[in-house]
Amino acid sequence: MMHSNYSYWEDKTFFKHYDVIVIGSGIVGLNAAYQLKFKEPVLKVGVIEAGFLPTGASTKNAGFACFGSISEILNELKTSTEEEVLEVVEARWKGLVKLKMILGEKAIDYQNFGGYEVFKGGEEFSSLTCIENIPYFNKLFKSITGQTDIYAVANKNKAAVFGFSHVNSMIYNRCEAQIDTGKMMSALLGRVQEVNTPVFNNCKLLEIIHQENHVILKTNQGVFKTNKVIIATNGFINEFYPDLQVFPGRGQVLVTQQIPTLKIKGTFHYDKGFFYFRNINNRILLGGGRNIDFKLEETTQAGITDQVQSALEELLYETIIPDEKPIIEYRWSGVMAFGNELKPIIKKLEPNVFCAVRCNGMGVSMGSLSGQQVADLVLNEM
Repeated sequence: MMHSNYSYWEDKTFFKHYDVIVIGSGIVGLNAAYQLKFKEPVLKVGVIEAGFLPTGASTKNAGFACFGSISEILNELKTSTEEEVLEVVEARWKGLVKLKMILGEKAIDYQNFGGYEVFKGGEEFSSLTCIENIPYFNKLFKSITGQTDIYAVANKNKAAVFGFSHVNSMIYNRCEAQIDTGKMMSALLGRVQEVNTPVFNNCKLLEIIHQENHVILKTNQGVFKTNKVIIATNGFINEFYPDLQVFPGRGQVLVTQQIPTLKIKGTFHYDKGFFYFRNINNRILLGGGRNIDFKLEETTQAGITDQVQSALEELLYETIIPDEKPIIEYRWSGVMAFGNELKPIIKKLEPNVFCAVRCNGMGVSMGSLSGQQVADLVLNEM
């Protein structure tokens, strides 16, 4: 039975006879829905989303169009082979190319100011170690990006130009950029609307029921019927598939008030990428610190902690902008997904149910490609 007050028209139009329903309206989910309709316009596709806005990190991320700082990639090489790392970096790069192709640079406010890795001394991978690896990574990544000399030692006076304190060296990445996360998601929703795909918000999935050659999705708003399902809930997928190697990771962020004298421009990484900051509308956005307490931040609960926020403020006031003390106007968190492997999980979970999850903190970079890949997987079975 349907919700007691739904009409016959509502039931037949909005709840029944879908070819594919995508669960999750984040970067991956919306891309999957768009690709399905773009490639097969006759399909009836819908998207259901538990929150008023995407629940995970798609509208809460820092807006970095990046594919890895050198210390971050060296850290990944501790647990992955060179081939595995290269495959993932290629996916990040191709994902960014696809994002720009689908939405256009203007729509997402794509700004190629370049990126910097910041070294203060005492890091696990010293500036010297990372600098020594610049030729190796430039050669390695040229094969997948077609770009030469991606990484270079930044000019010695650059830290002073930005107004930093206690920074002894930086590595520049000329291919890194920043985007406006809100504009990106708004543009992506626009693309999905253009191909006549509804997005149902505040619609939380409660149960997945298999019936012959279709799937019943019980939600808090009613019961949907579909032939195929794509789960794109990233860090929240364990609610239904607890055996998947997916671990939520909460990322905390703060944004300052406007700073008229702000000197920084670009995207910045510190401590193997666990801390990151950028300029945005004459403000500083600063996030990270998950590595301070991995276990505590392995949660799907939204919220901020004194421990992480204090670490962010210390980095802000002592290193990034030591000559001023701007007021913090925004604090928030977003839930990402991580795993023992760098590759995302894009596969068939059981009959008629597919997933694309675990972007390992690189949703902006990998989301568009992951969405396309899971859409192709579904289309191959239709």
